Amino acid sequence: QVRLVESGGGLVQAGGSLRLSCTASGRAFSNYGMGWFRQAPGKEREFVAAIDWNGSSRAYVDSVKGRFTISRDNAKNTGSLQMNSLKREDTGVYYCAARTGRDDGTYGRVRDYDNWGQGTQVTVSS
Repeated sequence: QVRLVESGGGLVQAGGSLRLSCTASGRAFSNYGMGWFRQAPGKEREFVAAIDWNGSSRAYVDSVKGRFTISRDNAKNTGSLQMNSLKREDTGVYYCAARTGRDDGTYGRVRDYDNWGQGTQVTVSS
């Protein structure tokens, strides 16, 4: 089991940037693929980005391609999501998730992940 803690959320103006971090503890983070999801009020949790266990494969939802970058540092047991050119529609609670397994797949469904953080709020104002 791995414990995940997100940080870096906050309030930012449209066009601005934020960098979210995900710190893992417990089992080594390199045993997991990682994903970022977000949930806006009244909406279902949606996929944002994913990266495989060693960083060789990445995937993004179309709406963030070219603006967001997912990365990880297994030596530090951390992952991150760099978010640039933020839009109001990026507002929501952002969750870090870990999926057990060392494969080169990237997974975009909530049920693909078996470990979740508590979330961090991102609010983009106009």
